[in-house]
Amino acid sequence: MPAICADDNTQAVEQDDFWSTLEHGGHLQAHQIGWLIAGACTVVAVVIALINIFRHARNYLVPAEQRQILRILYMPPIFGIISFFSYRYFREYVYYELIQIIYEAITIAAFFLLIVEFVAATASDNRAEMALMRKDKKALPLPFCCFRFRPTKPYFMYTIKWAVLQYVIVRPLVSLAGIITNAEGLYCESGGYNIHFAYAYLEGVDFISISITLYGLIVFYALTREELKGRRPLAKFIAIKLIIFFTFYQSFVFSVLEKTGKIKATTYWTQTNVANGLNALCICIEMVFFSAFMLWAYPASDYVDKTKGHTSIWRPLLDSVNFSDFAIEIWRSTKFFIDYWRKKPYTRSTSASPSGTTYTKETAGAYNKESTEISRGDENDTRPFAARPPLKNDFDSAFGLRPERYGRTTAGAFARGAGGGGAGGMNGGNMAGVGAGVGGRRGDYDDVPLVANANGRGHGGGGSIDSMSGEDVEMRPVGGVNGGRRMR
Repeated sequence: MPAICADDNTQAVEQDDFWSTLEHGGHLQAHQIGWLIAGACTVVAVVIALINIFRHARNYLVPAEQRQILRILYMPPIFGIISFFSYRYFREYVYYELIQIIYEAITIAAFFLLIVEFVAATASDNRAEMALMRKDKKALPLPFCCFRFRPTKPYFMYTIKWAVLQYVIVRPLVSLAGIITNAEGLYCESGGYNIHFAYAYLEGVDFISISITLYGLIVFYALTREELKGRRPLAKFIAIKLIIFFTFYQSFVFSVLEKTGKIKATTYWTQTNVANGLNALCICIEMVFFSAFMLWAYPASDYVDKTKGHTSIWRPLLDSVNFSDFAIEIWRSTKFFIDYWRKKPYTRSTSASPSGTTYTKETAGAYNKESTEISRGDENDTRPFAARPPLKNDFDSAFGLRPERYGRTTAGAFARGAGGGGAGGMNGGNMAGVGAGVGGRRGDYDDVPLVANANGRGHGGGGSIDSMSGEDVEMRPVGGVNGGRRMR
């Protein structure tokens, strides 16, 4: 005989209209008073969060960091709003709960990418991988402390990213499966961990996934604690983790009270309805305090620069709901492991990378003002392109549709090109070129304007390379063996 899940809702439906009762001065029942309290607290939480969101949007000077902060600041109002509706429309509580947890995964991923940006700002080329070059071999945190890892290995950062960001994939899929199975009567959350229903299996998958995510966060935080000093990383993490902690454990407490009979059913509310309603009410109240706490943990004052004025609020808001950066990071990590399986050189050594950057402990710089300004989009960067970070979130480059491109510079450029595999490099106005072979080609960074004076001559296979100031890089055949090319 197949197992049957007890209905979470009563057959009887309440006929009293809340607004009519309130308008005519009628006596409000306990749950209706709860609705008023939950609604009022949600409004307050939203207002407090909007103040901080607006201030960040008006001072959107470090997009790579602030787009993640905005996503985190959305957490209290989103949790408050969804909890209010799950309380008001308690018969559909399970659906609201499954949707709410999806944003928990988004917030954790945003926090991780935020601290990656913090760490990257301490490296000379604004890449987290370079900051890790300063690290020695370490033991993993409990319970795997008997194992050691080397942060300088190419696969380390990709492993951490995949460990954390996989939850952004798994959690929505678990919620989708929960919604479908609940609609078919196969979910049965109130049945506990009954092996005959989907809830037990989906919770198991979710537990494994979030455990891997949190462990990855712990490993990365423990490794980069020094780089994160002055950024309040612990306060930022607690602001998120406490929301998850309270929503989980208070739900567990109310569930125990329900099972032990401490929570009583009413005419229109089952024990499960009452337990869920109390949990939702508590979340709405708590989000007021968490919204206020985030004013301190994620202050917009860190990004205020009166000399640059205010920014438009629309781009920040659009950036914060554009999750392509998640997709790109997940794809890059996946592609790395595919290349690792294919034994590509850059996956085996820290001395090579797809972008041509050489990573060594000697080139891993310490935090300084210059690197911070460059990470914020400084146009006066005089470093050669080989040391500059690629433009982030370039969808085509990330998915292999074109090589990685680098930003513009007014004082330095790096250009590759000459006869068949030869290369020319330029930095700060000095150029040297070497080329040989058949059929020279235009450099990879041919869209970069050169404004510094540069004079140089190289040759290979009869071709020549010249440069003049104030012009874009341009290749033209000038004769020689099999069509050498000229740069002017």
